[in-house]
Amino acid sequence: MIDFFFALLDYKFLQNAVIACLLASVGCGIMGSYVVVKRIGFLAGGIAHTVLAGMGIAYFLDASPVLGAVITALIAGACIGWINLHWKQNEDILIAAFWSVGMAVGILFITRTPGYSVDLMSYLFGNILLVSSGDIVLMTVLDFVIVVTVILFYKQFLAATFDEEFARLRGINIEGFYILLMCLVALTVVLLIQIVGLILVIALLTLPAASAAQVAGSVSRMMVVSVLLSIFVTVGGLAISYGPDLPAGATIVITAGIVYAFSVMGTRLIRYRQNLGNSD
Repeated sequence: MIDFFFALLDYKFLQNAVIACLLASVGCGIMGSYVVVKRIGFLAGGIAHTVLAGMGIAYFLDASPVLGAVITALIAGACIGWINLHWKQNEDILIAAFWSVGMAVGILFITRTPGYSVDLMSYLFGNILLVSSGDIVLMTVLDFVIVVTVILFYKQFLAATFDEEFARLRGINIEGFYILLMCLVALTVVLLIQIVGLILVIALLTLPAASAAQVAGSVSRMMVVSVLLSIFVTVGGLAISYGPDLPAGATIVITAGIVYAFSVMGTRLIRYRQNLGNSD
């Protein structure tokens, strides 16, 4: 791990990777908190896998794959949000259809791209070491959109998350804010694709937030702790993977899983000791 920090001073690609980790952690920590509290990990998974369709079509048209990912993620977020609101009975089947068909379309267009060989594995499992300066600019813009929107509509998102009936009585457009929330989750998915890839996005989106939920007493505190934990697991996982040349995305997710396991065990141990103290 020490080699990583020395190399960080010399290599631009490592500096870009760390900056990408920091930027992704902001969106991951904030929106991951909503995903965990609202328990919409399956919906976020549907969005993540549908994104490959947009990336594949963009490659086929010789356009920016990240731009294709953003457009497809927003469309998928709005559609899946609408399905969740109006078609509860068939929700799992419809989202599974988005999930599988989206990936199939993406693979089809990528394999049919003329004269260009695309490393599909880098999109499925991420390749943070290939993050460019242009990617960092786009990630910064996406972070700005997410943070500003959450600040402006924090109370409305909170109402849509915890008490929909009360929010409706107060005249809040629950459907509109729920779909907006899903679109922000979709943008976060795009942020995380370069870090851990489409397959592992949901793990990074939920594990730091779930760890934060063990110690935070409010959503705002949960967001702050989740952002800090996301920074720890992404940069830490990247550093751990550098020396033995391990896949960075997989190492980051394993690190997040270990942190979550320790947070759960630590919380239960503390509660157990408190119960023993109260019984005495």
